[in-house]
Amino acid sequence: MKKELVIIGGGPAGLAAAIAAKENGVDDLVIIERDGRLGGILNQCIHNGFGLHTFKEELTGPEYAGRYIDKVLELGIPYKLNTMVVDLTQVSEDTDAGNGNEKTDEAASRVQSGSKLVTVMNRQEGLYTIEAKAVILAMGCRERSRGALNIPGYRPAGIYSAGTAQRYVNMEGRMPGKEVVILGSGDIGLIMARRMTLEGAKVKLVAELMPYSGGLKRNIVQCLDDFGIPLKLSHTVVDIKGKERVEAVVVAQVDERSTPIPGTEEEIACDTLLLSCGLIPENELSGNLGVEMNPVTNGPRVNESLETDKEGVFACGNVLHVHDLVDYVSEEATQAGKCAAAYLQGRLSAGETAEPGRAGKQIPIRAVDGVRYTVPASLDPHRMEETQVVRFRVGNVYRDAAVEVSFNGKVVSSRKKKALAPGEMEQVILKKTDLEQFEGLEEITFAIRRS
Repeated sequence: MKKELVIIGGGPAGLAAAIAAKENGVDDLVIIERDGRLGGILNQCIHNGFGLHTFKEELTGPEYAGRYIDKVLELGIPYKLNTMVVDLTQVSEDTDAGNGNEKTDEAASRVQSGSKLVTVMNRQEGLYTIEAKAVILAMGCRERSRGALNIPGYRPAGIYSAGTAQRYVNMEGRMPGKEVVILGSGDIGLIMARRMTLEGAKVKLVAELMPYSGGLKRNIVQCLDDFGIPLKLSHTVVDIKGKERVEAVVVAQVDERSTPIPGTEEEIACDTLLLSCGLIPENELSGNLGVEMNPVTNGPRVNESLETDKEGVFACGNVLHVHDLVDYVSEEATQAGKCAAAYLQGRLSAGETAEPGRAGKQIPIRAVDGVRYTVPASLDPHRMEETQVVRFRVGNVYRDAAVEVSFNGKVVSSRKKKALAPGEMEQVILKKTDLEQFEGLEEITFAIRRS
C-alpha cells in the first residue's frame, strides 16, 4: 500500500495535523490509531477547560475532540482504528517491495529512496506495510510508572497511575478506592484529586517531590485549594504498607538533592495511591527511525517546520514535548500538517511568501540560564513564515524575571514576567524581518534574567 502522508496517532495532534494537511491539498493520507475510537486521551477528560484559545469557549475533552472528529468526517479523511504501528523505517536506496513470488508491475514493486515504511497490524488485515512519502509523528505520551520511581515496599492492589484511575472513573464507572494519597502534582494528578473527591473519596494528601508544583496554577486553586486538599512540596512516598491491598503510605520530606530526610516520616492510612509523576513522549518509533532526540524533552529535535532531522518526518503534540494546554497541541499540529503538505508539494515553506531557492542554514536556538529547552530547536529565517512561535519551559520558579532573546549574544528583546514556573509553558514570537535583517546570524539564545 502506498500513501503520500501517514499520520501516526488519532488524538488531538493527529486530528489537527490531518485536517490541516487535507485543507492544504493532500488527499492521499491516512490516520493510524491504535485505540478503538478517535480522540485519544481527550475521551476520558470529561472536565471542562478545553478550547478557550481555539474555540473561545469552554468545552470538555470529548466535546473538544468531537469538533475535530466531525471535521475529519466532513473532509472524508480516511482512518484506521484498532491498528498498531509496530515499526517505522526509511529506505536509503531503491529496493524491491515484492517477495519474489508476486507478479507486480516493476515500477509499482520498487520502493523509492527516502520513502518511509510504516509497518502496521490489526485483526482484519494482519501485518502489512504502508509506503509513505511523509509521516507525521503524533503518538502522544504515557505516564511514568511505579517501576521508574524506585519506591520500596510490596506490590499490593490499589496503586494506579492517575490516568488509569481517570479512565476507570470517567469511562468505566469504577472507583479505584475510597481513601487516596496522590504522589506528584502534575495536572492529571490535580484533576483526579478533585474528581475522586466529587465521587465521594477522601483525598488525604498530594505529595510533590519538587519544591514547586508541576501543574497549572489554576488547577492547584480549583482542584486542591477549593476542596481543602493539602499539597506538601518537597515530599515523597518512601514506603508502601500492605501486601494484598494498600493499607498506608509513608511520606517524608526531601532535601535539595531529593533525598528523604530522616525523622520526617509520616504514615498516612489509605487504600489507594495514585501516581502523577510525569509524562514520557511515546518515541519508540522515532528511535527506530533514528530521529535525533532532545534529551530534555525526550522528543525529537525539530526545525521551524516541525520537521525532524529525517526529511519528510514531522512531529507535533505531546510526542514532541509535553504540553499543558490541548489548544497549543492543536495549533502546533496544524502547523505540522501545513508543513507536511508543503513538503509533499515541493514548496520550500508553508509560508505564502516563501521564496524558492532562498533556503539558508539552520540557526540553532540555545536554551540557557533557566530555560530548559525550546521548540523548535533551530530555524531557517528564509523558510519560516512571517512569524515563528517558539515555545519553552523554565527549570525553576522565577518571580519578577525577564525572558531575554539574543542574536549572537546581543539582546534583541526582553519581556518582563511576574512569575515563571516549570508547569506553565511559555512562548515568544519571532519575526522573520528581524531575523533576516540581522547580518551574520549564527545563534539565537533564550535565557531568564532576574530583575
